Amino acid sequence: MMPAERVITAQAGETIRTWLKEADRVLVAAGAGLSAAAGYDYGDTERFRELLPALHRLGLRSRYLLGAPLPKDMMWGYWAVHIDDVRFSPGPNPLYAKLRDLVGEHDHWVMTSNVDALFARSGFAPDRVFTPQGDYGWLQCTVPCTRDTWPSKPFLDLILAAYDRDSGRVTDPQALPLCPNCGAEVFPNVRVGPEFVDDAYLPAGQHLARWLADAPTDSTLLVLELGAGFNTPGVIRLPMEHVVRQTPRARLVRINPDHPGVPADLGERALPVPVGADRLLDRIAP
Repeated sequence: MMPAERVITAQAGETIRTWLKEADRVLVAAGAGLSAAAGYDYGDTERFRELLPALHRLGLRSRYLLGAPLPKDMMWGYWAVHIDDVRFSPGPNPLYAKLRDLVGEHDHWVMTSNVDALFARSGFAPDRVFTPQGDYGWLQCTVPCTRDTWPSKPFLDLILAAYDRDSGRVTDPQALPLCPNCGAEVFPNVRVGPEFVDDAYLPAGQHLARWLADAPTDSTLLVLELGAGFNTPGVIRLPMEHVVRQTPRARLVRINPDHPGVPADLGERALPVPVGADRLLDRIAP
């Protein structure tokens, strides 16, 4: 850590600890930057080469492959390897576990655009996590012919058993998943268009809204936002600003090495922290 960064994290850490002590409730809000800091950076070209060497040889360099002109067997090989890595990796993630320790016994909720379930897998109560963008742990029909979704792991295990790493292809066509209801193609249950089946996630969003609305007028809310940039600002970044703006005793901590800026109208109720979540949590977590 550079000297200037060390000073920033020390000053921010002191403020965050004070604000946490003064908070009655904590809302953790997270974007892709948090999971990237936790070791799942979709733009990591070296990790991409290690996981998917055949696709790397084709000239592809990151996991952002939605819309890439790959044949179905190669695309499902990618999805199986990618989801198995980020969604079904064993054990809690150390960085997320540090964040859980930092939140401690506070009454809290989580809202995240991430679809890797790392919050629920690292100590946060699953029924207190709102994931409006979906979850890689489920598949859905692409039509969709039904509002049902299905656990993705059994499908992915079949794909991985037939996956040839050298060619990047799934060698058994029977392993390619289809909708068990209508036979159409399936897709991870994540938001990419109007066909997204979001039924399973709406109740958590409604509960979070009630939790915010039912807070006593004299309670203090701390919004801890980590790694939420401008890829999908309408999912995390802008809603968190709105929550703080509409809640008189709310404060916002925005932890982001690239886009830490906070709205001027929030004044001293907002703290920009221009460092990565890993650097900050390493310093301030209990």
